[in-house]
Amino acid sequence: MSTLRLLSASGELSDAALNDSGAYTRPTSPLQSRVAYAAAHVVPVVWGDNTPGQPADIDWDSTLAFRRNVYSWGLGVADAMDTAQRNMGLDAAATRELISRSAQVAREEGGSVVVGVNTDHVAESHISLDQVIDAYKEQLHFTEEQGAGPVLMASRHLARVASSADDYRRVYRAVLSSATVPVVLHWLGTAFDPELAGYFGAADWETASAVLLDIIAENPGKVAGVKMSLLNAESEISVRSRLPEGVRMFTGDDFNYVGLIGDSGVGARPYSDALLGAFAAITPVASAAIQALDAGDTAAYERILGPTEELSRQVFAAPTFYYKTGVAFLAWLNGHQPAFQMIGGLHSARSLPHLSRIVELANISLALEQPELALERWHGMLRLNGVGA
Repeated sequence: MSTLRLLSASGELSDAALNDSGAYTRPTSPLQSRVAYAAAHVVPVVWGDNTPGQPADIDWDSTLAFRRNVYSWGLGVADAMDTAQRNMGLDAAATRELISRSAQVAREEGGSVVVGVNTDHVAESHISLDQVIDAYKEQLHFTEEQGAGPVLMASRHLARVASSADDYRRVYRAVLSSATVPVVLHWLGTAFDPELAGYFGAADWETASAVLLDIIAENPGKVAGVKMSLLNAESEISVRSRLPEGVRMFTGDDFNYVGLIGDSGVGARPYSDALLGAFAAITPVASAAIQALDAGDTAAYERILGPTEELSRQVFAAPTFYYKTGVAFLAWLNGHQPAFQMIGGLHSARSLPHLSRIVELANISLALEQPELALERWHGMLRLNGVGA
């Protein structure tokens, strides 16, 4: 049996037995019990100048192959969102090209894709509410033209200029009125982006959620769902229970997704669907768990997906906005990209002991798709950094 070498925060080395992969099987028909999207990352050109501040130089073959792999497991792809390093290395030109290419791959694979719509192509840091509306509309219409589903992301521009909840109502009313297809609204918490403090006009989620629900009610037929990424199960369950008929809750809670996606049996809305960066890191496991729900086997769902939550909590540990490093690291370990590199040089954002704990938990939760390859790559990384392996 092969042995994994692990590195503690104090520099001590230890060994763990390398587990076999989960040996999960791809679905032969569409997943039924939940709508699930994996929020996908981007892969850089290995020899490209992807240093901090430079335009993204993307390895399109590897990036799009990753999305094809997600589709092969029955999940949808959420693209050009924070997992793809939106506002953390993915520039405006690369964002537009990613949306266009990803939408084309979705058509080729018969998969479902939703993509982020934001105001981040505007270089100025402070703009007026009318300019926020125009910026949102520009990206929205481009997304619709590509045939992708829009996810209306939280805007830093709006967070800076809004002085009241009514400003949020005004902006969303204007943008939603111009949408030709229903959109998903994204509520991203400050753990992911500190610049979004007070979004929807309040610092506390109870008050802000009332504004969000008002926006949905004031724009009937325009909202397909809500993605909540507050890392707070209580807030998601509260909003979920009050959504209008036909509006889905997509959990973005990478800390508590097992219980939120599972059927609580309580109320008219006992579960959430999923739009998770974590599912890009554990795609085969997530697929197998939803397949178990499709078969009515909730015990198997818990057994398969339950152990991954500790792994996800490590990937998304504070500072949470560096979770993209863990997603790319696992993609590399699992053979989905040729090198552990990221645009903007973000592969340097986590320590070796942090990454070692990811390896350990991925091994425990059977999230290593090719265990021997993962071992070889991880041990090589340790040696490269002067650590015996």
